[in-house]
Amino acid sequence: MLSMSTLGVIMKRTNEIWLLLSFVLVINSCGLNWEPTFNERATSGQLDTVAIAGIDQALTFARIKDNVQKRVIAVRRYQAGWANGVDLSIELNRLVDDPITMYLEYGYETLRNIIAHASPKSLISVRATDLVMPAELSARHIAAGLNFSEHAGETNVEKDPFLFPKWVAPTGPFAEVSIGGGLLDYEAELALVPLKPIPQGQDPDEVGLILCNDYTDRATLLRHVDVDDITSGKGFTTGKSFPGFLPVGNLFVIPRDWRDFTQDLTLQLYVNHGLRQRSKNTNMIWDYDRIIEEIWKRRRTLWTYMGQPISLLGDSQHIPDRILIMSGTPHGVVFHGVPTQQRITGFLAWLMGGWGQSVPFHAIEAYIDDAKAARIYLQPGDRVVIHTDRLGVIENIITR
Repeated sequence: MLSMSTLGVIMKRTNEIWLLLSFVLVINSCGLNWEPTFNERATSGQLDTVAIAGIDQALTFARIKDNVQKRVIAVRRYQAGWANGVDLSIELNRLVDDPITMYLEYGYETLRNIIAHASPKSLISVRATDLVMPAELSARHIAAGLNFSEHAGETNVEKDPFLFPKWVAPTGPFAEVSIGGGLLDYEAELALVPLKPIPQGQDPDEVGLILCNDYTDRATLLRHVDVDDITSGKGFTTGKSFPGFLPVGNLFVIPRDWRDFTQDLTLQLYVNHGLRQRSKNTNMIWDYDRIIEEIWKRRRTLWTYMGQPISLLGDSQHIPDRILIMSGTPHGVVFHGVPTQQRITGFLAWLMGGWGQSVPFHAIEAYIDDAKAARIYLQPGDRVVIHTDRLGVIENIITR
């Protein structure tokens, strides 16, 4: 039995701990303090011009839509909000509505020569905002997480890269994106698109490249993630696969040598003209060949989405064509991990009777509440633009 003096010491120490925790909470009671990684703004018109690769280096395609019909354009110039090039339906005297189908029929050199010697009657100039999704794409994709070391550092998850499925149909480059009541975050990414199914053990020689924004509801992701094993990818499909969460760029690029081409690309993302993300593609931890290798290693791994087990490849014996193999995002996103304040709040919530849930559960709920109050995530009316020379533009207005 404890003596009265021992009980007195325990009570005194308990009170001291409570006072200390209360003091910490008071210090941190001003809410989340978040600032963008970069202090730079886009100048007027800067995002309306995109450098286009020469046709000896890459073929650049876009699409326009007349009523229900889509037509492919070979883009030669993109300046001041206008795209100029060759209407391939006119040049070939037949409907050309998908660049992948056309490329598989003609090949690089033939298309290069057709574009180089196009007749004046097939030349076309269109507003960049009239460009639609530039190719027909799958609704099931493969994404890499934590594939840029600085992004891993900013989220306080010092782990190796990992993969997960993203199951959502792509939308066009100028589609609106709904918050949906969560914490909407952006992620600028470059995606590799197989033009043909890739068998195991085969390295693709020809691929397409396209920009994408891997929008994420951080609230949903945090509520489903495995906090003890982030790199399992658990919860990532759920938090990233809401309708509209995968707008793609307005250009589809097929390089002559895609490995060399991707070495000199710089991803940039702006919110309301303020720079949020910028990184060279060479900063990836896993390059594309390594990502493809890891896909095969994980082909039998299962994730749960909408109550059903799913995998990267399903029943396919190949990596399917027309999927996006997403390479991960660089640093500069809104989510920077769950801060100490919310961790302490979560611990106190658990200590004061919330034993039915874990401490991480309470910390995550505290973070979600504080982030909503602080309005640090994307808000209705925000304009998010990804701009990358030689790859094009994505521009989304955020809605409720």
